[in-house]
Amino acid sequence: MPESYRVDPQNLRSLCEAIFAAVGMNAADAALLSDTLIEADLTGMHSHGVMRVPSYIERLTERGVDPKGTPQIVRRHGGCLVVDGGNTMGQIGVHFAMRQVIEAAKEHGVAFAAIRGSNHCGAMAYYARMALEHDLIGLATTHSVAVMPPAGGAEPLIGNNPLAIGLPTAREPHLVFDGAFSVAAFGKIKIFAQEGRALPPGWGFDAEGRPTADPEIVMQGMLAPLGGHKGAALGMIMGLLPAMLSGSSYGREMSGGGLKARAGADSQFVGAISVAAFEEVDRFKERVAAAVDEIRACKPAPDGGPVYAPGELEYRKRREYLQEGVLLNRATLNDLVAGATGLGIKSEAHGLASSY
Repeated sequence: MPESYRVDPQNLRSLCEAIFAAVGMNAADAALLSDTLIEADLTGMHSHGVMRVPSYIERLTERGVDPKGTPQIVRRHGGCLVVDGGNTMGQIGVHFAMRQVIEAAKEHGVAFAAIRGSNHCGAMAYYARMALEHDLIGLATTHSVAVMPPAGGAEPLIGNNPLAIGLPTAREPHLVFDGAFSVAAFGKIKIFAQEGRALPPGWGFDAEGRPTADPEIVMQGMLAPLGGHKGAALGMIMGLLPAMLSGSSYGREMSGGGLKARAGADSQFVGAISVAAFEEVDRFKERVAAAVDEIRACKPAPDGGPVYAPGELEYRKRREYLQEGVLLNRATLNDLVAGATGLGIKSEAHGLASSY
């Protein structure tokens, strides 16, 4: 990254917790919200890390998100649940829902929850990973505002709604995939804009549907679906699951056609599958580990590099960042510090500089 700095993740955590407490969240919720952002940065998913703090402050102070909201189960049928997020940050409601489906999957074999009354919830891998320590398969998706056109279209009608899946294995790292169905996440486009870099070809369009490499124009236009019609279709389905099963807003209903969702208009869908309900756990985990080993042992293409299994790069990045500090660009750090300053919090008291 150009103009980047190594930052102690514990200092980031301390500052974020102070920020979210200052906008009215209780200590436990502030810690959880901070943890989801720090974990995203630790795994190199900076598009869902502390870069989000300024927009979260805005949501919690100006855009109607309730810092004191409390999630609750509003419907249950066996292992199927509907959770109302209480219009607090999505991380709080989705974490609550994932804990419920983990326990329900132990009883029923499989369990799913649709979450409504929610807001932006960060990287979905965080929730899929929660299932792994229980020998469960974890799944999670969320419904974003409409930022992608259908294949061949020139209107943003579909969210780039991601899917995260985690499978427990016999050896670290676990097999974890997390990806949106746009070529690149909106937050990654913003990082390119922060750093003054042109986008790779095929990442996005202007508001009229014309391809462009300018990240500022793409942020006012549309993201390109991953794989054309396939990414558009999968993005649509991932949005329909949480929105329709929870009774929440869908597509343009979330924002009236803009890029900012109304408070409480987001929805999510999470699930857990008990390995033991289908197969002997140790055998399953050994076989998944063997499949991962096979990927790693693959002969690289002539112009390729090392071959990694899903989640392996994030695992390696986390080890590096825990030891050497999280690498963040100047714009992200200055925005974070400015957000703290606006709330009367001195970043120096939390081990960060006053500017970068």
